[in-house]
Amino acid sequence: MAFKNLEEKIQAAGNIVEMLRNAPVGPNVYPGVPGEFTNWREEQEAWQKSCVLFDQSYHMAELLVEGPDAFDLLKKLAINSFENYKPGKAKQFVPCTPEGYVIGDVILFYLAENTFNLVGRAPSLNWVTYHAETGDWDVKCTLDQRTASRPDKETRKHYRYQVQGPNAMKAISKALGHDAPDLKFFEMTEVQIGGKTVGALRHGMAGQPGFEFYGPWGDRDAVKSALLEAGEEFGITQVGGRTYSSNTIESGWIPSPLPAIYTGDSLKAYREWLPAGGYEATCSIGGSFVSDNIEDYYLTPWDLGYGFFVKFDHDFIGREALEKIANQKHRKKVTLALYAEDVTNVIMSQYGKENERGKFIDFPSAVYSMHPFDKVTTVDGKTIGLSTWIAYSANERALLTLAMIDADYAEPGTEVVFVWGEENGGTNKPTVERHAQMELRATVSPVPYVEVARKQYSGMKGGWRELQAQ
Repeated sequence: MAFKNLEEKIQAAGNIVEMLRNAPVGPNVYPGVPGEFTNWREEQEAWQKSCVLFDQSYHMAELLVEGPDAFDLLKKLAINSFENYKPGKAKQFVPCTPEGYVIGDVILFYLAENTFNLVGRAPSLNWVTYHAETGDWDVKCTLDQRTASRPDKETRKHYRYQVQGPNAMKAISKALGHDAPDLKFFEMTEVQIGGKTVGALRHGMAGQPGFEFYGPWGDRDAVKSALLEAGEEFGITQVGGRTYSSNTIESGWIPSPLPAIYTGDSLKAYREWLPAGGYEATCSIGGSFVSDNIEDYYLTPWDLGYGFFVKFDHDFIGREALEKIANQKHRKKVTLALYAEDVTNVIMSQYGKENERGKFIDFPSAVYSMHPFDKVTTVDGKTIGLSTWIAYSANERALLTLAMIDADYAEPGTEVVFVWGEENGGTNKPTVERHAQMELRATVSPVPYVEVARKQYSGMKGGWRELQAQ
């Protein structure tokens, strides 16, 4: 049966959780680049030991928002403050529902007066487009879809490269022919690379100093070649798609909040606007955490470590709901370092026909759905939180997860249990083989897990937390 929109599909499915847990979709894909240029172990190590080039030209969508009301529209939709926000700056843009739950997060580039570009996953871009089209706003939105969702599979408006790592500034300075610009975190400028005019964003995705470079699609080869040539003597390494999705485990960013839009009368019109074949209707949920209530999968800004973003200095959708919970006790984002012995037990369960195997752990990223939700318990079985991302770090020689747990159990060093695998042998997702759930002990650890990332994010010129909160 063909459905006209997401709301029709939800009503026909009956159980939203079951619909998403059995969606025939695996994890987010990273097209356009090889899975590995060398091998994922050395590609991971390069972002801590030398420098890397992330090619982000393919896997993220972009939404250009232009017009006299663009600033006011985006301000209305963001939990972030827009005070002192001017052209030449970027920020993490986090919209919430009227009930105060996160829809997603993307990077917002303030390119020029009345001109913004949002870059990231679809849910936040859809939310902005919906309000632009249905509200009384003098704005124009232009979507540049990610490669996997476009018919031509290749041509984009912009390329997007990041150069990160302890040698990144040396490589960048050589490519520029002078010292890299002295910018605060998330400030932008223009530079010349390979004879091309290039947009430059001060960034630090892997917890190391670096820049993101972007410009017209036709310039991509010249700019990339110039960066690689300049970085050769500093050990620059290209990162493949297989490796790319694991970098977040060290820096602590959770890339997978489920858009909290599947329930509530306040969002019915939005669900009727969303297509039946779009992201929200086809994405998948996976993992050991199971609830019949989809709202148990919704996340607040504090769950994701975004509490410091929330600023009540402007009117925005979700403000009233967030004001009510702002001073309550919140779950805390942490890293879980899984016990090597228990990880090995899962791996060894794959051998011997007499064994009941656990869910296969892929390396470096073990994520097998668009939105992972694994259960975290105390040692005596009390559920205390959720894990939302899992990957192996060759730098730390550990399998790590990003989780949000009750504050009472969030002290570093606390032993908890991570439940790996799905119930009753697993759901119908094609990435899920028949398996048994297994429990892995874990140690609660800081976010970011990597010490250099914690120091970089707290010590960046201008202060990462302070700049992002603006």
